[in-house]
Amino acid sequence: MPALGAIGKRFAQTQPLAGKRVSACLHVTAETAALMRVLQAGGAEVRLCASNPLSTQNDVAAALATRDGIEVFAIEGEDRSTYFRHLHDALAHKPHLVMDDGADLTTLVHTDQQALGDAIIGGTEETTTGVTRLRSLAAEGLLRYPVVAINDADTKHMFDNRYGTGQSTIDGILRATNRLLAGSCFVVCGYGWCGRGLAMRAAGMGARVVVTEVDPTRALEAVMDGYQVLPIGKAAAMADFVCTVTGNKSVLSVEHFAALKDGAVLANAGHFDVELDLAALYSRATTRTTLRPALEELTLPDGRRVFVLAEGRLVNLAAAEGHPADVMDLSFANQALSAEFIATGAEELKPRVYPVPATIDREVARLKLEGLGVEIDVLTEPQRAYLEGWRAGT
Repeated sequence: MPALGAIGKRFAQTQPLAGKRVSACLHVTAETAALMRVLQAGGAEVRLCASNPLSTQNDVAAALATRDGIEVFAIEGEDRSTYFRHLHDALAHKPHLVMDDGADLTTLVHTDQQALGDAIIGGTEETTTGVTRLRSLAAEGLLRYPVVAINDADTKHMFDNRYGTGQSTIDGILRATNRLLAGSCFVVCGYGWCGRGLAMRAAGMGARVVVTEVDPTRALEAVMDGYQVLPIGKAAAMADFVCTVTGNKSVLSVEHFAALKDGAVLANAGHFDVELDLAALYSRATTRTTLRPALEELTLPDGRRVFVLAEGRLVNLAAAEGHPADVMDLSFANQALSAEFIATGAEELKPRVYPVPATIDREVARLKLEGLGVEIDVLTEPQRAYLEGWRAGT
């Protein structure tokens, strides 16, 4: 993670987060550990909890606690009550900065822990789902502090969402099932940046990709990219694999389960476990059998078998290891620099959702290219004047 590493070296010298308490709710992985160490190097007192009950790497959590002295509240497979207790634990040191992935910490600050809001100077949000929640909060005039939408940075969604989610989701599905993708029908529900990446990777492994969408522009893009676009009701009947990446609920529900063919595999790569209406599916199953980690076989009354991966949670983290470090380098470099941006200029920010400043976005790209040993051109002064002027033309 060369970009994040370069930021860490500077942070250790400049201490931009000195005296600041940071509460982070992120997937507890090795890549997240690198970010926590950079924040700590910058002077922050850090607490970390998991943003998903199944995404914690226990060895990473233990290493952060024992080697780095960072308080971590996360256990792989924790139940719902433990998950929420850990959210409260992460906030117990009364943070100045909140770093979120899905907006669960921020939601707590605006509901059960409202007293903490007065001390919080700002926050960051990693993922699409969390940004959507925060924009809703801001639209109702309830957001109490500024939040930087990390997901909106070009160096986040164009790379993490597309290449990271595309590769890690396929990785999770293959680890859980050991099924062949070549020649299969792979249905991707949602054609945002994550859906684009997943469709690209599934097609690259020989699958026939079908996309479902509710947005006409994205659906048209999927058609132009060479995929078949169908309503979910029709696509479900064809599917060997279905993977949801929409950020919405009940994308696959009762009527779609009825259409599935024998042996269909269901997975979710959206942030929360609501995209597959599993309660409805489980209520109809005559048997439920765990075949291997993250793989459950359900038998329906007519004898059809449906395979559910990772309890409908993020399959790329619950059945695999999440995004590779190479791409998380970009996302977490944005997190670190945005934390610095808030800590050093919070008095000028209003309680609303901000995009990552363009200067930070470009700096992250520059650091990444530098780390990769890639050189690019620089505009000459005449070229710059031409682009910035209006008099020169044909």
